[in-house]
Amino acid sequence: MAKTAMTHARLTPEVKRQAEIILKELGISISAAQEIFYRQIIANHGIPFDLRLPNDKTIQAMEETRKGKGTKYGTVKDLFDDLGL
Repeated sequence: MAKTAMTHARLTPEVKRQAEIILKELGISISAAQEIFYRQIIANHGIPFDLRLPNDKTIQAMEETRKGKGTKYGTVKDLFDDLGL
């Protein structure tokens, strides 16, 4: 039996390039990243993150955040204080 198995994936060149840059900064090879992903699928008995479309409220919040809108806190304590926690 083989010690490793081969997988193939088709990606857009830009997605591949961007992912490789990030993985290089992390010191992780593409193969290692794929192994981590597969192991997380096994551990979670499914995809290891939510696969849902955001609702309108979430989309609006993401757009506002990208534009720099919203309340900003200097510390986590300030956030918790504002939330009453």
